Amino acid sequence: MPESIKDKPWIMRTYSGHSTAQASNELYKKNLAKGQTGLSIAFDLPTQTGYDSDHALALGEVGKVGVPICHIDDMVALFKDIPIEEMNTSMTINATAPWLLALYIAACEKQGGDPKKLKGTTQNDILKEYLSRGTYAFPPEPSLKLTSDIISYTYTNIPKWNPVNVCPYHLQEAGATPVQELAFGLANAITILDAVSESGRVSKEDFPIVVGRISFFLDSGIRFIEEMCKTRAFTKMWDSICDERYGVSEEKLRRFRYGVQVNSLGLTESQSENNVIRIINELLGVTLSKSSRARAIQLPAWNEALGLPRPWDQQWSLRIQQILAYETDLLEYEDLFEGSVVVERKVNDLINEAKAELDKILDMGGSVKAIETGYMKSCLVQSNANRLKAIEEGSQVVVGVNAFKETESSPLTMETSILKIDEDVVEKQVLSLQKFKKSRDQSKVKEALAKLSQCIKNGGNVMEPSIACARVGVTTGEWAETVRSEFGEYRAPTGVTGITVGSNSEETKKLRKQVSEKEKKLGTKIRMLVGKPGLDGHSNGAEQIALKARDLGFEVIYQGIRLTPDEIVSTAIEEDVNIIGLSILSGSHLQLVNDVLQMLSDKGLDKIPVVVGGIIPPEDECLLKDNGVKAVFTPKDYELNSVFEEIINLFN
Repeated sequence: MPESIKDKPWIMRTYSGHSTAQASNELYKKNLAKGQTGLSIAFDLPTQTGYDSDHALALGEVGKVGVPICHIDDMVALFKDIPIEEMNTSMTINATAPWLLALYIAACEKQGGDPKKLKGTTQNDILKEYLSRGTYAFPPEPSLKLTSDIISYTYTNIPKWNPVNVCPYHLQEAGATPVQELAFGLANAITILDAVSESGRVSKEDFPIVVGRISFFLDSGIRFIEEMCKTRAFTKMWDSICDERYGVSEEKLRRFRYGVQVNSLGLTESQSENNVIRIINELLGVTLSKSSRARAIQLPAWNEALGLPRPWDQQWSLRIQQILAYETDLLEYEDLFEGSVVVERKVNDLINEAKAELDKILDMGGSVKAIETGYMKSCLVQSNANRLKAIEEGSQVVVGVNAFKETESSPLTMETSILKIDEDVVEKQVLSLQKFKKSRDQSKVKEALAKLSQCIKNGGNVMEPSIACARVGVTTGEWAETVRSEFGEYRAPTGVTGITVGSNSEETKKLRKQVSEKEKKLGTKIRMLVGKPGLDGHSNGAEQIALKARDLGFEVIYQGIRLTPDEIVSTAIEEDVNIIGLSILSGSHLQLVNDVLQMLSDKGLDKIPVVVGGIIPPEDECLLKDNGVKAVFTPKDYELNSVFEEIINLFN
């Protein structure tokens, strides 16, 4: 194929942001200089869930998994010397997406740019937050309305913007099978588009334009043939939905437009250098097939199971993309799999199974109903339990974890192999926030928030008053608190009720017997509280621990995500628990766990053993144990039987 008609590479991104807007800005400029062609912004958990950096719930979470953005000056600092008008930016933000987009628009204006020219996407599929990441802030119906507001605002005011990025990615991270990714992801897209249609804010004539701006964000796992077939199935099913359900006649507007981050769930702490090979194979699943090739790709770093990647680790992930796009001949050929009998059969099988599951959800009334009843969450918890069971039993091989475990010491991990955040940045961020609040015109802030509140009461589109709030210096916490006061708060179903692990291995039977013997000795059932303190919404691990504990005979108390240390300790007292298990993946383990331990001590309950799970570096594990934690479990501890053998032995 002549060079002149060679396909253009996809947009290349790395998902990044940490500590402060200023530090993240420096990282972005370095990445762009290395050949990155778009930005993918990671916001910290307080920003994602609508809290300022000085809020009590933000304790320990500021700057840990992303950048804190509290107000317009933070957003301006984030894009210093980066022309917003020319950038293609993806923002991983859901509950507070209208607000962060408003800040982005206001920052563009401050640079002298034209918001109509903005390109990028808000990862604004709030529905999957109730199923996976847990960064929802409001109930499902009002949250869906906020998503609809963004869509109906942007298609005319920012016509190149992708207002929603429907995210089956996070469903796979929560345990979804390819069929569930297809069915649940498409159900969410349909539910969102139906809400826009029912809002009456988009004319029938313009609705195909709205459909054409919907994009998707997929996960690509290690089974790259199956993943490739999944993307081909998505392409065919979306084309049919656009045509048959929404009457979109123009082929371009029916196109399945998607970006990808390859699977982080499968990255291992054991022999972590093997993750590079996993990432490359997962990349192939969304690049080999031209007819359904990703439009934008971001790769995780090899060491994400260990902690926060360094700039060098992100560079390695970028170079993997560049080598595939620029050194190989991948982009010089038509679709390599067109006419393949094997691929066609697999695609059709996926479509048929996914259609059946999609119809079931639509018959329930759509994704909101399937979320509120707990149906979708229970399906994901069960699928994840099946996956872990297969790994533990050895039927699913993970090299370096449950097979081929013999290894040399890795030179990559002989020294500090993750980025450490300076805890001083939290104090600086809070002081900066307080200074900003004093510098603004309070009367204008009060007036802007009153107009936002009135808009919500009247059922209006929140985008215009949100942009007005951004311009006058309203903070993230103030915006979200105003919305909360109108919409209320919400706690999603945990999905663990009625789910079984179903293991009858000899090792499991042995553990059940040990639990029974310990209970006879104690004279009571072992009651385990599984808690997730802080704002971390990644609940997969906590759910599987709760399921396994119940399967072994424990009584389990699990109330879901986003609990304060005080709530956890109060529940421990009310439920008279024998052991507390804390799950934290956001890097805030030292602060939050120590708070729980201190509160237990103050109540005279320091005899209750506390165990902790999460992405915890070895040096932090030592600190936690020095402070009284009885056991620490990290991603390398995939064998739940071994985990619980250690837990059971705590009862002497």
